[in-house]
Order: sequence, then structure tokens, then C-alpha cells
Amino acid sequence: MTARTPWQVWHEPYADEASPLSRRLRLAQQHIAAWLDQRSAERLTVVSACAGQGHDLIGVLASRPDVQRVRGTLLEYDPGNVAAARTAADQAGLTKIVIRRADAGQLSSYAGAVPADLVLMVGVFGNISDADVERTVAALPQLCAESATVIWTRARRDPDLTPALRDWLRDAGFVEHAFHAPDDVQFSVGVHRLDSPPQPLDPTGTIFTFLR
Repeated sequence: MTARTPWQVWHEPYADEASPLSRRLRLAQQHIAAWLDQRSAERLTVVSACAGQGHDLIGVLASRPDVQRVRGTLLEYDPGNVAAARTAADQAGLTKIVIRRADAGQLSSYAGAVPADLVLMVGVFGNISDADVERTVAALPQLCAESATVIWTRARRDPDLTPALRDWLRDAGFVEHAFHAPDDVQFSVGVHRLDSPPQPLDPTGTIFTFLR
């Protein structure tokens, strides 16, 4: 039996519907579903950084009748999570969702997957340095199509970085549409829309390195 990696074990709280991780997932899924409903007449592109097992995007698309208008790329480095995401996508019949084993901290990994109408940064900003968070936010317009939406998460443990993070998003040309910070848990979920021109992808840089 193959030993499970720490990142596969990290997904186990999803089995508990009351866990903070499951609650965070449901919030992200609600915003993904709302975004799809708001742009119901369009063909759309999604990219997910450090996608894990793809519960957020795959979980939403699996229950929708309009999945064929959505093309998506999930970037994930852990091989076990890549396999789990591919299995979930196959079982849901998501033929236009590609799970790519790649380092999402390298801009070269996004070639061919962007510009995207929806960029998922779920579970990223809490696992990289503050400087890398700022660097990644500044690079987000390179991943975005015009008027793209970014959904992101970050824990609010001391010192809480989310006020600075929201300022960085504003400075990068994004407008905040939602910010959830429940009192009884540490996680936060933000939704921002690009309100400035997108930028061409420069595939030569590194935007973040995972600390774990």
C-alpha cells in the first residue's frame, strides 16, 4: 500500500461537514456557482492554482448541466492529489477539465491555461511567505482575462495579513465583491474582479514557493 502524502492527509477534514475546511469549501463553491450563473451565456475558462483534489471546481461542475461551456486547468504538484482530481473529473464526465501536474508557483505552468475568466487561489496564500503573497497578487493580472474574477482564501491568524492582502488586490487593479471572515473560525474567503486591463503572461518568473 502506498503511503499517503501530507497533502493527501490534509484533505481528510473535508469528510466532516462541520469542519472549518468544509465550511470554507462551501463558501468557495457558492461563489463559483454564482459566477457561473452570472455569466450563463458565455463560454468560460478557469484556472486553479495548487488545486489539491479539485473539490471546489469539480464539486460545482459535477452537478451542473452546462459544464461543456467551461474549460478549466487545475495545477497541482502532489501526485496523489493529481490522481484523485483526475478520477473525480472523469467520474463527473468533465472532459474539458485538465488536471496538470505542475508547480503553480512558476508562471510557465500557466502557459496555455490563461488568460482565465476565473482564477482560483484557494489554499495558496496561507502556505507561502507574505512577500510571495504580495508578489503573486501583483502577477494576477497576467493570469486574468478581461473582467476576470479571483476567488482566494487566507487564514486570519496573528498577524492577520488579510487587510494588506486586500489593499494589494486593489493596487493590482481589482475591485472587491465579497469578503467572508466568520467570527468563530480563522479562515477568510475573498472574491475580487479585475477592473483594469489584463496583462500578457510572462512565463519566465517565479511568484511563490510553498513553505511546507
